[in-house]
Amino acid sequence: MRWWDIAPVLELERELFPEDAWSPGMFWSELAHARGPYATRRYLVAELDGRLVGYGGLAAVDGTGDIQTIATAREMWGTGLGARLLTELLGAATDFECHEVLLEVRVDNVRAQRLYERFGFEPIGFRRGYYQPGNVDALVMRRTTQTSSEAPSVQGT
Repeated sequence: MRWWDIAPVLELERELFPEDAWSPGMFWSELAHARGPYATRRYLVAELDGRLVGYGGLAAVDGTGDIQTIATAREMWGTGLGARLLTELLGAATDFECHEVLLEVRVDNVRAQRLYERFGFEPIGFRRGYYQPGNVDALVMRRTTQTSSEAPSVQGT
């Protein structure tokens, strides 16, 4: 994601999250931390036929990644785009040497929760009233990374 992507990202953001959409300043602030040798953010966009159809972002601090946002246009639901964005963000977490990745998801967004579970995220708690102004709770989920000593062994036959 670059600065010129902010306007179309905001359009999609307001369409998908009308009550709790991010502000332009929030995206500008995140992108300010996504460049240079001390970057702690990775933001990306997905385009189809020159139109922005998805975006996502990850913050990384002290070995912990946090999926800040991920969204796809409604017409892209069920196409695997969300999984591709999440795969890229998890790759960024690996690049940042994160040992765990956290995220918050609305408790009423079961579709997204299922996606995260497929990628190994597990529920670890709730944030009451996290999404405002609708006062909707967030489910906090975590995915840990296996070290080589924790990975299952493979036996040849």
